Amino acid sequence: MAVAARKGWATASPLTSSPMAITTTARPGLLGRWLNRIPLPKWVLIAVGVAVVVLLLLFLICIIRCCCGKKKPKKKERVSLHAVSSSTTASLVQPEMEDLEQGTEQTGRGKLQYSLEYNFRAQELKVGVKQAAELKAMDSGGTSDPYVIVYLTSDMKKRYETKVYRKTLNPVFNESFTFQVPQAEVSESTLVMQIYDFNRFAKHDIIGEVRLPLASVSLQHVIEQWSDLVAASKVEEEHLGEICFSLRYVPSTSKLTVLILEAKKLKRMDSHGLSDPFVKVHLILNRKKWKKKKTSVKKNTLSPYFNEVFVFEVPFSQIQNVDVVISVWDHDKVTKNEPIGKLFLGCRATGNQLRHWSDMLSNPRRPLAQWHSLQPPDVVDKALGLKSHLKLPLPVR
Repeated sequence: MAVAARKGWATASPLTSSPMAITTTARPGLLGRWLNRIPLPKWVLIAVGVAVVVLLLLFLICIIRCCCGKKKPKKKERVSLHAVSSSTTASLVQPEMEDLEQGTEQTGRGKLQYSLEYNFRAQELKVGVKQAAELKAMDSGGTSDPYVIVYLTSDMKKRYETKVYRKTLNPVFNESFTFQVPQAEVSESTLVMQIYDFNRFAKHDIIGEVRLPLASVSLQHVIEQWSDLVAASKVEEEHLGEICFSLRYVPSTSKLTVLILEAKKLKRMDSHGLSDPFVKVHLILNRKKWKKKKTSVKKNTLSPYFNEVFVFEVPFSQIQNVDVVISVWDHDKVTKNEPIGKLFLGCRATGNQLRHWSDMLSNPRRPLAQWHSLQPPDVVDKALGLKSHLKLPLPVR
């Protein structure tokens, strides 16, 4: 028993009394060897590891929140004012900037008192400029130097001006002006009264204006009323008139026929409110003046009737290079004739003029008549881009 006990002790002793034998036989992993090399206690390493894990978690949470925060507004953006079918609701919620600007321009300019009286027998319109009140201050001292310009859109050359009243926002004018307006054209005219601030050494500033279409008022009796001033129109559209003519081209004979029929609503050019119109027909070849003819003069009318025909010889090989210029002029015996308006037709034209020209070419030997609106002469001349004023000989066929 003693021997056995000694043998058992001998066999058991290495397991219980020699713990170092286990540690020396088991090889530590790579992480363990790396940690053993760090000269820090284990609890410090554990704390550092926990801190790193916490930071990683916080970083991941921030990324998730940022991503979710970007996606949610996209869902909200889908519901916008554009999805609302009612434009009125949208305008009430968010008005356009242009509306806001116009609203500020239209208010606070003051008001104007005026009178209207039309004499049907003499065909005269008498405009009385009475007074203005609560005008907008245009000068640094809080006042203005107002005066009024009065004209009709049907005859913008004839303008009247009141006297200038110094340093006041409530001027009393009490001036009247008379316009010659035929009864048939009263409904097509608009009365314009513009109040300006006078500046001695600079451009006069416009305070506001009143535009009154005469078709909207009854001139059977005298009218006297107040109207609020509004911002002045930026572009004044001047109506020059309309003209009707027909075109016909026969390729086999090379004949281009221009029939000037009539004109209407022409611009007033004379002091008595009428004009002495006649029509010129120019042929432009390769941007150079080539041929011209003109009608007779019709005295004292804004709606002349001509019914005059002109025939030009234009070879078919040149028809694509030709422009036909129709111009209406006011005849004056003493002074130089003045152009009322122009237009041109050809392959370089646009709009109704190009359509009329194309219809003529696609319908040979057939006269085609059409009305056209006159345009400012300088606009037409610039579009034509004429090179010289020399006539060219007839091209050889």
